[in-house]
This record gives sequence, structure tokens and C-alpha cells, in this order.
Amino acid sequence: MTQFHLKKESKFKMKDKIRFFILFALLPFQLFFSQEYKNGFSDGSIVTKKGSTPVKIFVSPDMKQVYDALGSENADVLVILNKYNTELSSQREYEYLAPYYEEFKKKGYFILNENFMPVGEEGMSAESLKSYKYILKSNQLTKLDSQMSKMVWLNTEFSIWNPNEGIDIFGFKLRYYGLMFVFAFGFGILIMRQIFKIDNVDDKFIDPLFTWTLLGTIFGARIGHVVFYEPSLFVTDFWSVFLPIRTKPTLEFTGFSGLASHGATIALILTTLYYSYRIIKKNPFWVYDRLGIVIALGGAFVRVGNFFNSEIIGKPASETSPFAILFPQQSMEYGAIVPRYPTQLFEAFGYVCLFILLAVLYKFTRKKYQQGWLFGLFFVILWSIRFFVEFLKEPQGNEVITFAGLNTGQILSIPFMLAGVAIMIYSKKNKIEPAE
Repeated sequence: MTQFHLKKESKFKMKDKIRFFILFALLPFQLFFSQEYKNGFSDGSIVTKKGSTPVKIFVSPDMKQVYDALGSENADVLVILNKYNTELSSQREYEYLAPYYEEFKKKGYFILNENFMPVGEEGMSAESLKSYKYILKSNQLTKLDSQMSKMVWLNTEFSIWNPNEGIDIFGFKLRYYGLMFVFAFGFGILIMRQIFKIDNVDDKFIDPLFTWTLLGTIFGARIGHVVFYEPSLFVTDFWSVFLPIRTKPTLEFTGFSGLASHGATIALILTTLYYSYRIIKKNPFWVYDRLGIVIALGGAFVRVGNFFNSEIIGKPASETSPFAILFPQQSMEYGAIVPRYPTQLFEAFGYVCLFILLAVLYKFTRKKYQQGWLFGLFFVILWSIRFFVEFLKEPQGNEVITFAGLNTGQILSIPFMLAGVAIMIYSKKNKIEPAE
């Protein structure tokens, strides 16, 4: 949820529950009812002990947009600040932002921290800027002091997702996105050990499987993203394609960001072929069947990481939709920030269901002896989930492949779905006995 207190003014009644499930069932079609937000404003209210004050909510990474929005709207406005407005990487950024905040103070706007307490009155510095969370322009609220702020909160129809990006440990920030990758591979190893135990396979083959899967996932996903979404990087910043750095405009460690699941899949197919023939010496489909189970769960963890990063977001959603979420830390790629569909969570939910289905089929049926069947089913369902969720997603980078209204992610998913069907059909000729 949010870093501040949220309150709903009505209970979640039975009719609301029915409406929720109907909307969930019709989720793929909700893009036709996407909300248009005039000038990037959504609606909310500031609630104090004296009553409720309607406000227009505005969020943008661009401080000039914030300045223009505050000046153009006659109603009370609450700006939710994000890291692009407050976190500085250079003195030059501070010199750019400082005049805006000084101008806001001259105009009598409130600059508030996360508890709605006024800040910045004693002066501004690069360090104090980190405590700025809101700018409030109000004709009705003429005073906000430390006593009143304890009884102030923001009320909205939609949810607001505004977490920290990670956990600070001795000055080092452990980012949630990286932590989700750790969980994905950690749980993957534990589950694969149990699978190998059921199949009476020596667990000495686990470590090389982990190594090749890690290499295939990271490098395949990164190169796939560049090829499918940012091919210009091969020319403009070549080393950033292969290393977790950015060399332009300055050298900067970025971690491996910008990852494409289609690229990871292609690389994993190749690395698993090598692992199957040269290391474990089994039919590749035997390995694919089991690897698909853990990849489904790993995909869910990765999408949760995207949710923490406020990336791979959905299209604008109606404020009254039970799925509508505002992502204040969203990048500047899509301009002013408005409530959107949490497509990361839609995909994660689908992948968890797929993981459960594959695990049950592996454990309680004989499908694991029909080599390739589980893997084919994994392909069909996983890429179908991706295909349909894409209808609600915003474009990721430059969509270099489009056709008949379908985006790059959808077009790349179709061959994998067809391949899954073909593999399931082929698996009928690829059966083994339990003793094998």
C-alpha cells in the first residue's frame, strides 16, 4: 500500500465483492474502458479533524510539469513527490530543483513530509530534500502544524503504491528487485532438489544446472531486451548491453536492468540443451519438463520485483476500478502519473497458478513419463498469460515489432505458444517407463 495512512469511507459489501469478481473475469476487455485523466489529475481528499477537503492529485517526474500543474489548476492540488523530484546524484540536479522549491514557498504552498508535517521552513539542502514527500496548494487549508498532522490523511478511491526500493544495510541498499531474483533461484534450487530426489537422480547435477540457468536467464534476458526493445544500445552504449553498467553520459553501475523474458527463454533452451547432452546426459525434454515448474514460480518472483520497482505498468484505469493503483515512483517514460492497472501482479498471479498446476501434474499423474508434455503445457499457458496481459500493458521501450494491433511482447509470444502445442503432440511418441 502506501507510506501514509489510507482510509476507505465505505465497507467492502457483498455487492462490491460481486462487482470485483465480474471485473476480474472481464479483465482482458477493460482496456476499452480505460480512464482518460485531464491534464494528468486524479481525485482525492485531504481528511483532517475539521472535515474533508477535495484535492486534485498530481504526480510527475518532471519538475516543470509539477510547476505548470500547480499554476494551471484553480482547485486545491496535492503533488506527490517521487525520487526524481527529491533524490539527487549531482550538485547540478540540486541547482536545477532548488529554484522550483523556493518558488513554491513564495507562493505559500505547503511542503510536507510523509506524515503531512511542514518541512523546509528552516532552509533547504540536498539532504533535507530527501524528506520532501508532498506539495499542497490549498485555499481551504490555511494551516498545518505538528498537532494537526497527526490527524491528517489522504483518502482516494484507488490504492497508492509508494514503497522504498530496498532495504538499507550498513549504507548499502539491498533492492527488492534483486532480492526477488535471489528468491527465484533459491526456491528453484530447493524445489529442483526435491524433484531430483523423487526421480532418484544424484543431486550433484543441481549445481551445474543452477549455473547454466543463471547465465542463460541473466544474459539472455538482457540481450533479448536490447534486441527486441532497444537495439540502438549496440551503437550508443555497447558495453551496457553485456555489463551491469552505463557508460554514457557518465560511468555508472546500474545492475542488470532492462530484461526480456523472451530472450531469457531462448537462451535457457540453448543452455539446457548443453546441460542435457554434456552433463546430465538425459533427453532435453526430461530436463525441460522439470525446469518449467521452477521457472513458473521464478517468473512470479520477478514480476513482484517489477511491482516494487514500479515498472512494466498497465494502462490507465478508472479511479473506481478495484485494480487501479497509482505508482508515484514510476519513471518519466509516460509523462504525468495516473492510476493504472498493476499488470505485474496479474502476471505474477497467473505464473503462481501455472506453478501449482505443473507441480500437481508432476507429482500426482504419469505425465512426467511423457517427455515434453509438461514443458509443452508450460509454454502454452505461460505465453498465453503473457499474451493476454499485454492488452493492458504500456509499451516497453521501443516497440520494434508490431502487427495488426499486437505489440512486440504479443507477437513474440505466439511462436512459443504454437511450439508448446507441437511439443505436447510430439510427446506422445516420447514416453518412458518409470524405471527409466
